Amino acid sequence: MANRFGFPREWSAPTRYPDPAVEVVDRRFREYILGSSSLDRLYTGARWAEGPVWFGDGRYFLCSDIPNDRILRWDEVTEETTVWRKPSNNSNGHTRDRQGRLVSCEHGSRRVTRTEHDGTITTIMDSFEGKRLNAPNDIVVHPDGAIWFTDPGYGIHWNYEGNKAPFELPTRVYRVDPQTGDPTVVNESLEKPNGLCFSPDYSVLYIVDTGASHKPGHPREIHAFDVVDGTSLTNQRTFCDMGNTSTDGIRCDTDGNVWASAGWGDPNEDGVHVFAPDGTLIGKIHLPEGAANLCFGGVKRTRLFITASHSIYSIYVEAQGCPYV
Repeated sequence: MANRFGFPREWSAPTRYPDPAVEVVDRRFREYILGSSSLDRLYTGARWAEGPVWFGDGRYFLCSDIPNDRILRWDEVTEETTVWRKPSNNSNGHTRDRQGRLVSCEHGSRRVTRTEHDGTITTIMDSFEGKRLNAPNDIVVHPDGAIWFTDPGYGIHWNYEGNKAPFELPTRVYRVDPQTGDPTVVNESLEKPNGLCFSPDYSVLYIVDTGASHKPGHPREIHAFDVVDGTSLTNQRTFCDMGNTSTDGIRCDTDGNVWASAGWGDPNEDGVHVFAPDGTLIGKIHLPEGAANLCFGGVKRTRLFITASHSIYSIYVEAQGCPYV
């Protein structure tokens, strides 16, 4: 028997509109949802799906399957999922730079890389002050071309998602200068800096701290920082607390709402939580498994793609995702 969110469901069968998996918590969410759109499960068979990125010029979507050491490709035209790269050095987060190249965080090699247009791979950063990075996790690119990424070290905690090893550096957020390639530390106050995204005007950087994910009663927070001159962070504050669940990957839409994956807590909270710019929870999209990350794609950037444990899901929304965040 299905629960109030419509799970379990037969994914090949029609779903009644409106989809019970979409929950309005605050009336502000209503303008971003469609009564005639429902969840699609595009693929299942991953071990831990992560790091989604949309390639609009090719009409396809890439994501990591970290333990299986591969990158998957879902084609919007054929609706087929194939292996795009294997091995992938246990890649995790991905984004695209201003030249449209794939920029990736790799757990296995403990580095940040760029895939050139001819397919060759360039190492952007693998160490800091003579010590190896922990295991870069998630990544964004600023309009000035600078690469910002988090380094919480999940890829060296276990052999499952990388190669178990001791930490050589604190858990940090880095910025790589687009002209010189020199890295700087922009934050080291968070226990496990994880997902990150810029606000639409790039004046704010949101960063997830997953350090409390396995600590009952501890805050599970997204933090906000003001971005100073595109190079540093100030005015750290708590943007929101995820409550009985945790988040990992986040994205902003063009109105400044923060769309956050949800998992690792109450299973009734698994999916996506959406927060208004003031930090108020306004809506949820429920899934039958915990979500790790998400991104906007499709022709109009109004199709939300969600990587969730074993599967990839999508749903059309009326929100439009910010490009390159």
